[in-house]
Amino acid sequence: MKLAKLAGLERKKIDDELKALAETISELESILASMKKMMGVIKAEMAEVKEKYGDERRTKIMKGGVQTISIEDTIPEKENVIVFSDGGYIKRTDPAEYRTQRRGGVGVMDLDTKEEDFVKMFLTTSTHSDILFFTDKGKAYQIKAYELPEGRRATKGKSIMNYLSLGGDESVTSMLVMPREMKAIEELSLVMVTEKGVVKKVAADGFRDVRRSGLIAIKLQAGDQLLTARFVESGDEISLVSQEGQSIRFKHTDVREMGRNAGGVRGINLKGKDKLVTADVIKKSDTDPLLVVLSEKGYGKMSKLSEYKVQKRGGSGIKTAKVTPKTGKLMTGLVVSDREGEIVAISKNSQVIRVTLKEVPVLGRQTQGVRIMKLREGDSIASLITL
Repeated sequence: MKLAKLAGLERKKIDDELKALAETISELESILASMKKMMGVIKAEMAEVKEKYGDERRTKIMKGGVQTISIEDTIPEKENVIVFSDGGYIKRTDPAEYRTQRRGGVGVMDLDTKEEDFVKMFLTTSTHSDILFFTDKGKAYQIKAYELPEGRRATKGKSIMNYLSLGGDESVTSMLVMPREMKAIEELSLVMVTEKGVVKKVAADGFRDVRRSGLIAIKLQAGDQLLTARFVESGDEISLVSQEGQSIRFKHTDVREMGRNAGGVRGINLKGKDKLVTADVIKKSDTDPLLVVLSEKGYGKMSKLSEYKVQKRGGSGIKTAKVTPKTGKLMTGLVVSDREGEIVAISKNSQVIRVTLKEVPVLGRQTQGVRIMKLREGDSIASLITL
């Protein structure tokens, strides 16, 4: 009895499946026989696929075929910090490697440098950017950022001599990111400043394509060397600061554009053995810019640039900081547009400290400032950058 019942259930199941199969066959035949039904099925299935797997297009449709693929096309574009040491070692690394600390702290070590070497320059840019290098001998070189070696914060990097055709006694003093758009380049001029206070301005377009062997950017006087190079545009001003605490502010239009082999004009009249330690640009767009200075023994401050009258180039300038045995001479400085960013201070023994600008006090011009970085015995401030 049970077997007959089971056999009946199995037969019914088979009959139901055959009936369903026959209905499916009939439906498919009707679809194949009707173009309207066929297009309706295709439309419904495509809508289902779009709903389930749809996302933004990952490829780009371009008019015409790609003729060539450059090395740059294969390099991912991302933000990097380029770190350059006084001994000539360079690398690019992730900006997140440098954490923020409180003012007055000891800081963290940055590079595994050789004895008496220290971090000299930081530069935040894209891997696809063209980097201009200016040397103390007044020459300019150019290289793609991605051609530089990649490393971690605690690694030393590689010698710049592997990437630029520098002379044996030539050292890099400044790095700049070249704009990519031709229109942006045409609106810029390049200002170069020497340690003895000479200023020269040339059209930025002349440095758009620098040969591997480099080119002469400024003709230097005997005993002088190029301190820094900066881009300027209409309405910008120039700020110069000396190690004895003198500062001058003047319009960049006070310096006419010259040829690449020219020597420049006097920017500030320095007395005795005084020399410039920093030159920066005051942007026209900055509503309340500030001047940050840092002394040899880790003391620093900010001053409102509204306290510095705009003078004609070539003067003696005015006092920007009180230089005392406690502070040591000024070593570096820079112009910031506001107090929203951060600064990174680096010592000669490669201590690094990163603090917010709001932690640096705004003080009068003739004050010595407060301790920004607690230095170990025998160490001193080497460089400063804003992030």
